[in-house]
Amino acid sequence: MEVAGIEISHPDKIIFPQKKISKGDMVSYYERIAPLMLPFLKDRPLTLQRFPGGIQDSGFYQKNAADYFPDFIETVEVPTEEGSNTQIICNDVKTLVYLVNQGTVVFHTWLSRKDKLREPDKIVFDLDPPANAFEQVRKAARVLRDFLKEKGIEASLMTSGKNGLHLYYSKRRGQDFDAVKEEVRDLAEEAAALHPDLFTTKIRKDQREEKIFVDYLRNAYAQTAVCPYSLRATEDAGVATPISWDELSRLKSSSHYNIDNIFRRIGQKENK
Repeated sequence: MEVAGIEISHPDKIIFPQKKISKGDMVSYYERIAPLMLPFLKDRPLTLQRFPGGIQDSGFYQKNAADYFPDFIETVEVPTEEGSNTQIICNDVKTLVYLVNQGTVVFHTWLSRKDKLREPDKIVFDLDPPANAFEQVRKAARVLRDFLKEKGIEASLMTSGKNGLHLYYSKRRGQDFDAVKEEVRDLAEEAAALHPDLFTTKIRKDQREEKIFVDYLRNAYAQTAVCPYSLRATEDAGVATPISWDELSRLKSSSHYNIDNIFRRIGQKENK
């Protein structure tokens, strides 16, 4: 089996046991979704979440480009406190398929681009609900949207494909991550103060009192957020899906869109 010039190894290997989704199925998904996903990946360092043996195994995260990666894999040197890391950039279908062939299920991107690594151009608030509280997180998304709108910020919405919802928006580059993180922390804490029965910024789960955690911490240097249209390593194979605010009331869960129905939804959107 060859896809996008990559010979797929063990395409029959089952990656999602409950749905019997194979690596070949996963490769086909990513090749097909690439036109929508690549703009969100473009020029951003990646953290890969790999499950070579399937999602029933623990898997592992990979930030550095492996020595055996072929020359067509683009990389960027990322300064760290210890020196630097060589991280992966994915700007084309061939690279995307190669990484999936390595067992990558989930793609996490930086909030900055390779030319200005310390200046974010994207902000993400991750609304993390307690268990079985999706109706609560839908309400939280609307409340946070209205709060941000009062600040002059128009936020977009995405299912995380796993548990919660992401609100995100673009930001003009110029400020470094330290300044941006301070700003978004202040926004999160103000929202929590205005809606103390709904939101919390407590990091420890045992201190959240069944409230929605407004996770602003990923808006920091070298932190990541799941890439739109990435699969998630859950048995229902949820897809992180950008949605309109009108769609929110129809969602049944964060994995409402998954590998089985995502292309039907895309087709319906394109035909409107």
